[in-house]
Amino acid sequence: MSVEFQNNYGQVTVSTEVISTIAGGAAMECYGIVGMASKKQFKDGLSEILGKENFTKGVVVRQEDRDLNIDMYIIVSYGTKVSEVAHNVQNQVKYALKRMVGLDVVSVNIYIHGVRVTT
Repeated sequence: MSVEFQNNYGQVTVSTEVISTIAGGAAMECYGIVGMASKKQFKDGLSEILGKENFTKGVVVRQEDRDLNIDMYIIVSYGTKVSEVAHNVQNQVKYALKRMVGLDVVSVNIYIHGVRVTT
């Protein structure tokens, strides 16, 4: 699946894997994020931290008409304020996708899959 949009130079097609990788990388830069979790593991109750090559499993990209929506499944660090971490991730992901690809994201939905104690 891919996202298509028009700019001054013509038609641009960006795969959802690229969008997922950019969004996951931007999220991992935020303070309080331990890692990404798989959407499928969310249903099973298991929590495995995904590596950098697997960000696409923890990010779901949905395009409805011209609106781009992103769902992210994350694991946060113990002792951080979850609402602030989620807000920072939302802002960072929107900024990164606008800067790198030129996409305006309507919503970034954050699903906290777990809390980990980091040493």
